Amino acid sequence: MYEMILHINRYFGRMKKNLALLLFIFTTLSIQAQQKSGAQQFWDTLKQHCGKAYQGEVTQGMTDDFKNGPLIMHVRSCEDGTIKIPFFVGEDRSRTWVLKFKDDRILLKHDHRHKDGTEDKITQYGGLTSNSGQANIQVFPADQQTVDMLPAAAGNVWWITIDKDFFTYNLRRIGSERIFTVKFNLSSPVASPAAPWGWKD
Repeated sequence: MYEMILHINRYFGRMKKNLALLLFIFTTLSIQAQQKSGAQQFWDTLKQHCGKAYQGEVTQGMTDDFKNGPLIMHVRSCEDGTIKIPFFVGEDRSRTWVLKFKDDRILLKHDHRHKDGTEDKITQYGGLTSNSGQANIQVFPADQQTVDMLPAAAGNVWWITIDKDFFTYNLRRIGSERIFTVKFNLSSPVASPAAPWGWKD
């Protein structure tokens, strides 16, 4: 009987230790999650869609440029610190959103190319977030390179939102009526499109 009691005590002692260890692990993971900045959480969420493509629709600011076929975004490339998202408008494969993550800030650039792969005259414009933002939204005011290239775009502010259901890309030109939003349904992936202009499969 005495040996049985000792065995039971040892068993429950081990259980207590295991429970304490599990509690420590969960607490540590919870603290680490809480310590992640908005930019890091946003980045991690976006990376979960690497390799996938989604169809969208313009919900604000429709122009003739976006009426020529389906709108498809493809999270095509996820390298260390860089995510590239080609944005297709029908057969037009000239546009790629390039996002770069460094020092808890995210840079958005627009890579525009011709069919032969050469850069368009108007390309590499965009902006850098001014802070770490939030997990579901990052805001990119126009940078100096953009202003030098497109003086009228000095008031441009882009922002991207993401949650479990939708990704949106948005543009507002402060001081004007210009606004544009395209919204993609993340719950319904579509077939991955061909390579954008200037890329190789």
